[in-house]
Amino acid sequence: MAERVAFFPVEELEVGQMRQAHLPDGTAVALYNVEGRIYATDDRCSHGAVSLSEEGSLTGTIVECSWHFGTFDVTTGAAMGMPCEIPLKTYPVHIENGIIHVEA
Repeated sequence: MAERVAFFPVEELEVGQMRQAHLPDGTAVALYNVEGRIYATDDRCSHGAVSLSEEGSLTGTIVECSWHFGTFDVTTGAAMGMPCEIPLKTYPVHIENGIIHVEA
């Protein structure tokens, strides 16, 4: 059964922003605020210690990643183009009492 992990208040993730958070197993997720809706995908390291949330450019639900992952849709994790078509895992997100929770 999936565990819900609490992170930070939803107001700390501004619209159009990406932010990294860590799961209990040490892996990272990238959280995205797209027009007030929160999404979460894998945040695999793609260039040394650089994360998707640090290197990506968010436009609507699409992220342009400047190093390894190319372009992907945060709602599905589906890769959409070069240079690398690697789909990312997506996680269910819940807002409870104003706090972002991810099911991992």
